[in-house]
Amino acid sequence: MIIFQLIQKPQKRGAEIFAAQLSEKLQALGHQVILISLFEGESDLPFSGQIIHLNRPLSKRWFDFAGWKEFAELVKKYKPEIVQCNAGDTLKFAVLSKQFFGWRSLVVARNASTVSSYIKSNVTKRINQFLYSKADAIISVSEHSKTDLNRLFPTTKDKTVVIPIGVESQPIQEVHWKSGDQVSVNVIHVGGFTFEKNHIGLLNIWEQFLKKQPKANLHLFGDGSLKKEIHELVKNRGLESSVLFYGWVTHPMDYIAKADVLVLPSIIEGLPGVLLEAMFCKTAVVAYNVGGISEIVKAGETGFLIEKGNEIGFVEAINAALLEKNQEKIKNAFTFANENFDNHQIALRFESEYKKLKE
Repeated sequence: MIIFQLIQKPQKRGAEIFAAQLSEKLQALGHQVILISLFEGESDLPFSGQIIHLNRPLSKRWFDFAGWKEFAELVKKYKPEIVQCNAGDTLKFAVLSKQFFGWRSLVVARNASTVSSYIKSNVTKRINQFLYSKADAIISVSEHSKTDLNRLFPTTKDKTVVIPIGVESQPIQEVHWKSGDQVSVNVIHVGGFTFEKNHIGLLNIWEQFLKKQPKANLHLFGDGSLKKEIHELVKNRGLESSVLFYGWVTHPMDYIAKADVLVLPSIIEGLPGVLLEAMFCKTAVVAYNVGGISEIVKAGETGFLIEKGNEIGFVEAINAALLEKNQEKIKNAFTFANENFDNHQIALRFESEYKKLKE
């Protein structure tokens, strides 16, 4: 099978990393996979196969006739059976290319978030309804994401299935915190600096946590448009000594494994792979109950699940997680993640869906 995996741009974001890892597994299963990025960007992705960078200007994301034509020529050249669109603008790009230039490959939309959270007007809703109507199949990352999409666009119900994100197991390497390794408590957050990840709320939580645990550090991994604002906020609140910024790193799991607790107070999520990575690393997790998080963080079993906005409850949960370090929840979480979210098994499920579409 020839498969196109379409991503927004080369970047170390969850959607792109997973698409690259999935491509690697599908290639190992004997398929010809080509990873295609739409927009300009610079990042090494974990895929050893062919990568094509279209380098289309982001300013033309709403109308890029030349880009759609260039993509249609790639479809004509390679004749893929499957074109998978991984989040955001990729579905719009593929659907409009197909509409204008008439290629026949099957379009698979990957729904990796809570779509309704981004629909702000009737115009946006109609555009998305049209795009999803042109997808031959939709693969949602969680039951929550599926239900949300099907409620918003009822016509998607019969062509939507759930396949979660997978985790790439890897050897853990020794790393060191920027502050040194002497601080008694190390809490980690991994995610882009976007409004969805709620870094402002995280700093509110951190200020309250420091009242109980003054000898603690918060390690922030990631980049994004709001990073400068969060830097300034940390400075203005006098938190520079306890909040450290790392940017994107090649192997964040090395740091996740070293941390005492991983926190994720997001306000919008699909099914965040970073929580599964923490479970693989036997690191306790504390997260808000949004999106599909409750499908993996099961309160009292695999982690600490807090209702969105309950910052006091979040602080208490971090403290509880510290007391539970290396105990029952962590063991349960490791077993759960290991048995259900290995990337090889996830790739087999994608392969199965592709084959059903071709029948």
